Amino acid sequence: MADLSPLPGGPQSTLHASLGVQAPHDDVIRQAHHRSAAFGLDAHERPDFAPLAPGWLATVREENRLLYQHASPVMETLHEQIANTHSMVLLTSRSGLILHSLGDADFLERATKVALMPGVDWSERSKGTNAVGTALAEERAVVVHGRDHYLHANQFLTCSCTPILDPYGKVVGALDVTGDERSYHQHTMALVRMSAQMIENRLFAHATQDSMRLYFHARAEFLGTLMEGIAAFTPDGRFLCANRSAQFQLGLSNSALRAHTFASLFGLSVSQLHDGLRQAAGQPLSLCLHNGVTVVAQVRVRPAKSLVQGWAAPGASAGAAPPAAAMAQARPALSRLRYLNTGDPQLAAVLQKLQRVQGSDIPVMILGETGTGKDLLAQAIHNDSPRAARPFVSINCASIPETLIESELFGYEEGAFTGARRRGAPGRIQQAHGGTLFLDEIGDMLIQLQARLLRVLQERRVTPLGSSKEYEVDVALVCATNKNLKPLMAQGLFREDLYYRLNGLVVRLPALRERTDFDVVVHKILTKLCSGGTPLRLSPQVLALFHRCRWPGNVRQLHNLLRTAVVMAGAGPCIDIEHLPDDFFDELQDPDASAAPQQTASAEPAREAAAGARLQDVALQAMVEALRQCHGNVSQAARLLGVSRNTIYRKKDRLPPGLLS
Repeated sequence: MADLSPLPGGPQSTLHASLGVQAPHDDVIRQAHHRSAAFGLDAHERPDFAPLAPGWLATVREENRLLYQHASPVMETLHEQIANTHSMVLLTSRSGLILHSLGDADFLERATKVALMPGVDWSERSKGTNAVGTALAEERAVVVHGRDHYLHANQFLTCSCTPILDPYGKVVGALDVTGDERSYHQHTMALVRMSAQMIENRLFAHATQDSMRLYFHARAEFLGTLMEGIAAFTPDGRFLCANRSAQFQLGLSNSALRAHTFASLFGLSVSQLHDGLRQAAGQPLSLCLHNGVTVVAQVRVRPAKSLVQGWAAPGASAGAAPPAAAMAQARPALSRLRYLNTGDPQLAAVLQKLQRVQGSDIPVMILGETGTGKDLLAQAIHNDSPRAARPFVSINCASIPETLIESELFGYEEGAFTGARRRGAPGRIQQAHGGTLFLDEIGDMLIQLQARLLRVLQERRVTPLGSSKEYEVDVALVCATNKNLKPLMAQGLFREDLYYRLNGLVVRLPALRERTDFDVVVHKILTKLCSGGTPLRLSPQVLALFHRCRWPGNVRQLHNLLRTAVVMAGAGPCIDIEHLPDDFFDELQDPDASAAPQQTASAEPAREAAAGARLQDVALQAMVEALRQCHGNVSQAARLLGVSRNTIYRKKDRLPPGLLS
């Protein structure tokens, strides 16, 4: 067992002195070391650190869905507060399994060497004395610093951890900040405690949204802060649960409070409370606790049926139109279904089906490869619907960071977490009220959010994070994915009930290589790119190469390539081989990219001509001009030209000196 005596003047004695907890802290650590030894752990060896398989981790996260979704935004804010301190933030399950982590890149690399990462068990049984395992074993906040750790491999760490309780006082997980022992700060535990309380209050709001909730404090300025007490009661006044601050102010634990009612705690009946609320006309009430302390209180009661029509951001009037609505009304129509019909029979069949359900609000799911124009089709569905004057809100489920997607979708209320905007912010779902909600890449939505989305779609109500209010939402739903969702359902990564809620009408957009209207698509894109002037045309050699390509990026790839070619062709009437970017020819050299074997021979002269054309100065001139416009920034120039950065770097020896930044 490791030596527990503090080093004179060392970090451990400094830590204990700063906390003022010498004896109690040492007792906790000593008991934890005894438990670690009893588990058969060797302090000098490293146990098996193998994490759970990704599929199992997803399953555990789903089991801890509520904890995970309510903790993620708080963790993001906490991480911002401790950024650049060689630290990380961890969320664990009640058993000590790490569910989620955020941290500085330099420290995360060191942390992985001791398996401090999602999917790994950090209970005392597995890792010996450590802040996560010991806090969960003791059910109290614990700092484990340096040599306090049982395993020598972990003694470079300093960890501050506190359990997270559900509204009924049961431990559901833990929140931890871990860093290099040299970067210890005495205020870290205070930040962890405050963050855990935010998570607990959010869990409280979620669990008691159908209850009568009382928010109170002896000082009015503390209402709406972490200091306020929150107690939940049934409509007839029976006690349900209270947060930590409420238990402290009432002087009773959750278990002791279960013997009480609203009347026994506050000295008046529920009917008298409602009379007082009517007389107060929205102002806080003055109540007297059972222990004689006078508090200022606010009451929130969810009505049997929501009276809110439309949505209102916290502080806004009910029924006010969201800002996105005004933007949508001013936005010109980007497309209509009839404009998308360019002669391909498969596409025409898709458009015909959509026109039949137009205005019915039947959910539409669009399948198709990346770049086939699923977003354009979704916009056209909206523009042809009776909701065209209302918002069209697009959400790419794959592009929003994991820690932000919940607040992005559902919004949040003032005080929901540290750093939240004053008066909160509506979510994208609320912004789509009255219009169309487009969920792109729905197959990439986190499993823990799918159940909440399903509930919103079924009940047509949304509750922002940290809020007890519900807002009615009326949206037409369009989803899109390039994935096959059925295998994801079989793997437990996509909910079956959500799938059947989304696929009212399923349509599949054909890949560009499958379409018979390729030449028409090219002409439409060139007409748009040439800004109303005479559109350029393709040379026969270029057209032949285009018909050979499989276009893995579909219409998006074609559009980007033509945009580059138009720039390189300049004022010329024709796009020729020398105007095409190198990446295009690299794809043609792949045998799998050939559309038909019989075309290989006829295209060979064009391939040889292309090889020579790539050495021409035309491409170099376009690169030079793009780099000058972008002040030497290769990434920006590559995006402007629609090529990869490597294409430009391959030409760097032939570019003017000093042009690349």
